[in-house]
Parts: sequence; structure tokens; C-alpha cells
Amino acid sequence: MSLRDAFEVQAGNNERLDSPFTARILRVAGRILTSGSPIADRMLKWEGNVGAFGQSLPLRFLAGLHALVLTEDCPELVAIYPPHPYPSDAQIEEALQVALTDHTDTLDRWLDMPPQTNEVRRAAVMIAAGHWLAESYALPMRVLELGASAGLNLMWDRFALQAGSVQLGPEDAPVVLSPDWRGDFPSGSVPTVLSRRGVDLMPMDVEDPDDLLRMSSYLWADQPERLERSRAAASIFDAHVDPGDAADWLEAQLEAVEPDHLTLIYHTIAWQYFPAETQSRCLAAMKSASQNGPVAHLSMEADERKGEGAAITLFLLPEDRKLTLGRVDFHGRWVDWAAP
Repeated sequence: MSLRDAFEVQAGNNERLDSPFTARILRVAGRILTSGSPIADRMLKWEGNVGAFGQSLPLRFLAGLHALVLTEDCPELVAIYPPHPYPSDAQIEEALQVALTDHTDTLDRWLDMPPQTNEVRRAAVMIAAGHWLAESYALPMRVLELGASAGLNLMWDRFALQAGSVQLGPEDAPVVLSPDWRGDFPSGSVPTVLSRRGVDLMPMDVEDPDDLLRMSSYLWADQPERLERSRAAASIFDAHVDPGDAADWLEAQLEAVEPDHLTLIYHTIAWQYFPAETQSRCLAAMKSASQNGPVAHLSMEADERKGEGAAITLFLLPEDRKLTLGRVDFHGRWVDWAAP
């Protein structure tokens, strides 16, 4: 896939995810990123898959632009970004040219970092699956997240899920998720989480201003409610995200599996970024650990049904049982629930 095609495809994805402003930014950027500037040259020479199912180069660039807006370092971009009226393509192009010329260091730094969309609405899946697992196993849980980013979704049991007439989670939850719920309403028992921990190659600390900026930059500028939701989740954050390789970390964590608790391992739109060897080692570690106690592997990831959200799959070990729990919008706007 060419760089221009990657920008066009990502623009379409952003449109479908209710972000028309960022779609326009991406389309204009895709047209003007020709050789001649350091940032454009770097992206044009990028090796491997630059698109949404690879290194997501358009999202890295988009986040760098948003960072310049959030810090107000590039007034030309600030002037065309929400809440200002939507600009013309010519105004967008002019602002982008300034950013490419005058803010190479910032854009370079953001290109170095894979996207980490710590989308809190994805926690709706964890809440529903967590209640189902609590009912099925009647065991307290030890929660482990792969590709956890800032780790906000490690707090899922302290959020609430409103699905039609059903609410799961604390009544006084600071974050209440209300996706368009399709299929049966979720049910189950209140989960008890004994511990929660995550891993990420480049974890973010929401108490660090630089990391908070980085996390915020991945949220799209015409969706301010996502930023508000993330900040509410950050206000109760008390988990820990370790830096490191997912396979190394998981192998070490799974040494503590015991029969008196359920180990829940999950990832949301992260697995595709793991090398094949890392994926294989993670799966082998889960299977091996399940000989010492029950392990549940919850996956919310893109599959061959592109444009139809992510597949929700639950693997139960050691019984080697695979359950299809439905599908979910990549940003958690809707959930098509199909738990048994």
C-alpha cells in the first residue's frame, strides 16, 4: 500500500468513526506529502505496511499534529482545529505546510511512537465479559492487559455499563458507558478483581504531563467527549503498567497462576502490533499456565471482516474452549453481544 493510499483508507475509517474533521486533515495530508521535506521523506521511505493493519503511519502523523494543537505550539494549526469553524482544504494545506516546515522535531517524535488509543469505551466489552466470567467461575480475578497503553481500561470493574434497562457496575461510577447495545442484554455476577497490571512497549503515566499529552493526542480533535471520558478514568487510576515485551512480561506474570483465582488476560486492538513470535509465546504461556489454574483470554481485535468493527473472542483454558461473544465498534460506540 502506498503512503497516499494509507492516508485515504485511514480517512475513510475516521469518517466511519464519526470524525469528519480528522478525515479531511488526512486526505489533504495524503495529497501534499511529497518528497522535499524531512517528515514527508521519512514517511515515503518507511519500510513495511504503513496502513491501518500495519504501522498506522497516518495515525502517528495525525497525533503529532494534535499534539501541536494541544500545546498551542503551532498557531496556524490551532486556528483551523475545533472548536473553530471547519476550514477549507486550502487553509488546511497552508497550516500543514507550516507544521511540516517549522515543527519537524515534534512530528518526528510522534512518528517514532506506535498509536496508543486508550479508548475507554472499549471497557464495555470487559465489563460484560467480566460479569459473565464471574458468573461462570465464581472466582476472584487477577487481571492482566497486553498492550495496555496508559492502562485506563484496567479499571473496567470500576466503570459502569448501561445497556438498555440493565446497568452493570457501581452506581457511583465516574465513567458510565452507554454504547448502542445489540443482542441480549449482558448479565452475570459482580466480579472481584484481586489485582490489575498491564504491559506496553511504551507505557504512559497519566500523572506525567508529557504522557498525558501523548495520550490526549491520539484522541481526535472533533470528539472532545472522548478526552473528558479519559480524564474521568484517569482520576481513579491506581493500576500499574510495566514497560517491556508482552511475551517476556506475560511469561513472568503467569508464574503466579493458582487454582483459587481466575487469570483474565486481554488485549484490545493491540495484538496486530505484536510480532508473530511474541504472539506464539504469549499463547504458549497461557496454555502452560492453565495447568495450574483457570485462564481466560479475551480478545477484541480486527479480523477479516473489515469495516464491521472488531471480533470479541473468549478462549477458556485448560478446557481449550473458544467462544464468540459478538462484535464491537473499534471505539466502543456499539456492541453486538452474542455471549452464550
